[in-house]
Amino acid sequence: MALIRAPTSSWRQGLDVPSRLFERSGNDYELFEEDGEFVLSIELPGFDPAEITASWDSGVLNVAAEHEDEQRGQRRTYHRRFRFPKDVDDEAIAAEYNNGILEVRLPVETGAAVSGTEIEVEA
Repeated sequence: MALIRAPTSSWRQGLDVPSRLFERSGNDYELFEEDGEFVLSIELPGFDPAEITASWDSGVLNVAAEHEDEQRGQRRTYHRRFRFPKDVDDEAIAAEYNNGILEVRLPVETGAAVSGTEIEVEA
């Protein structure tokens, strides 16, 4: 059975690798703001809570996970970085893992405002 291949971009032409190696999944998390905090839910099925790490550094949340299945000789990894547009109370960040979903709550500091310049959208 042959691998299904998507059209390759010019820099990958001539390489004999499945294009799926270069795909990025964007549907594995949900991020929204409610009641003065950011709520981030990430799908991480099959990981043990001890295999998941989350760290906060200068407005960036790093989430990583690694699982090794020695019986099958397989290793699964996950890594994603999230940047937040408001100041977060880093002492009050909380994370909980239930049924394959990691939920991270990041309270916004009182009076924190979005930094940057608003860009007018023309129709």
